Amino acid sequence: MCEDNHTAVTKVLLLGFQNLKSFKIPLFVIVLFIYLFILIGNLLIILTVLIAKNLRQPMYIFLQNLAFSDILFSSVMVPQLLYVILWEKGQLVIVGCLCQFYMYSFIGIVQSFLLTTMAYDRYLAICDPLRYSSLLSIGRCYQFVYLSWSLAFILDSAEVIFLFQLQFCDSNIIDHFFCDLSPILKLSSSDTLIIIWQDFVLSLITILLPFLCVLVSYMCIIITIFNITSITGRKKAFSTCSTHLLLVFIYYATLIALYVAPSNGYSQDGNKFKSLINTVLTPFSNPLIYSIRNRELVGGLKKFIQKQTWMQ
Repeated sequence: MCEDNHTAVTKVLLLGFQNLKSFKIPLFVIVLFIYLFILIGNLLIILTVLIAKNLRQPMYIFLQNLAFSDILFSSVMVPQLLYVILWEKGQLVIVGCLCQFYMYSFIGIVQSFLLTTMAYDRYLAICDPLRYSSLLSIGRCYQFVYLSWSLAFILDSAEVIFLFQLQFCDSNIIDHFFCDLSPILKLSSSDTLIIIWQDFVLSLITILLPFLCVLVSYMCIIITIFNITSITGRKKAFSTCSTHLLLVFIYYATLIALYVAPSNGYSQDGNKFKSLINTVLTPFSNPLIYSIRNRELVGGLKKFIQKQTWMQ
């Protein structure tokens, strides 16, 4: 509870982008278009993998869950973003603010684990193809999926429990378009040292450790590819993992730009812009990359659309 001469905060005010002026409507339209593309593109991926029999493989099951996480992430973040862009401010109850950060963090952890399991899938497909089916059966694949979601839920819940114990007094202004951890901790009048250290440990477990696993997997993959004598074999082997490698690069590049790269040289609007890229363009890139580079998925998607058109 706040002291007698302090007022408890029940709502937070999100300042969003204050200087958009003539760019407000164009930015709103662009973000809305991207959001609709994210929803439609990822939904088509989910339905295509669900219906097409030839896509019932571990890689596409992982991709299906990644697409679902992108829909979930965008639905948590983008509607609030659109409101903030249009009205140049937003408002959330403090519980809603903490819940938004929980979902933001939870889905980010899920995606980190899914990308790691996809790297393991590509490692087995290229480095140990003879034992691929036995080591990564469909049943084992679903076990990895369930583990990714459940472990993310447990780890993120442990941090958010402490967040809900924070006190928020007097100031209720967050100079951002969503409730990220750093603005929340700055807003709190409680001691946040435990949460800062907890977040650091959580980052090691959910970001650094998966990144190292992905790095080791691709080092082994690259060594195996260079040991292939035929140029055709090398190209075929590299094409099987190039799409996932691009997704991994985008995911970790945005995280590094947001939370690792020094932000002293950037204005607050510059940091908001980096968060905007992470919020909108990263989920947008996943269906776009797979629709361009993956022939099996594109073929299954065409059959699915043709089937729906024929039924109508």
